[in-house]
Amino acid sequence: MQTPDEALAIAAANGDREAFAALLSRHYDMVFGLAFRLTGLRAEAEDLAQDICCALPAKLRSYRQEARFTTWLYRVTVNAAHDRRRRAATRTKATDGWGDWEINRRAGMAEEAEAQDWLAATMRQLAPELRDTVALTLGEGLSQKEAAEVLGVSEGTIAWRMSEVKKRLRQLARAEGML
Repeated sequence: MQTPDEALAIAAANGDREAFAALLSRHYDMVFGLAFRLTGLRAEAEDLAQDICCALPAKLRSYRQEARFTTWLYRVTVNAAHDRRRRAATRTKATDGWGDWEINRRAGMAEEAEAQDWLAATMRQLAPELRDTVALTLGEGLSQKEAAEVLGVSEGTIAWRMSEVKKRLRQLARAEGML
């Protein structure tokens, strides 16, 4: 019989390296998958997942078993993505107009966006809270109730956000002549 995630999390928080390794083995793909859906870029998702894994031993000390371990880990991943977005926005503001380096950086970003399929590019255009909701409900297969718990909002808010996502996707498809 497999040790429950919650028991492994408590053991890992107390320094058990084997328990930590077991948690990573079980959940790394989920963390990476959600990170990819939140960022839309493979390299960014790899960096984010690595950052989460490095920070996880310290974060486990705050795990209180008030929610399932996976729900808690989803929240850690979403929060890490939010932090990364804020840092990127701050860097962008700080570097705007800084010569050729900035021009090349923006050109590289445009090429990268073109390389993604239409849905991934469209997802990046959504507001972060809408993207987070889609990543959890459609990407991770969470129910609206579970996504609401992870994001700290009501189920009604999740339902409204999904409605907004559908509306926004239709608008973008029409604008690009796809509908």
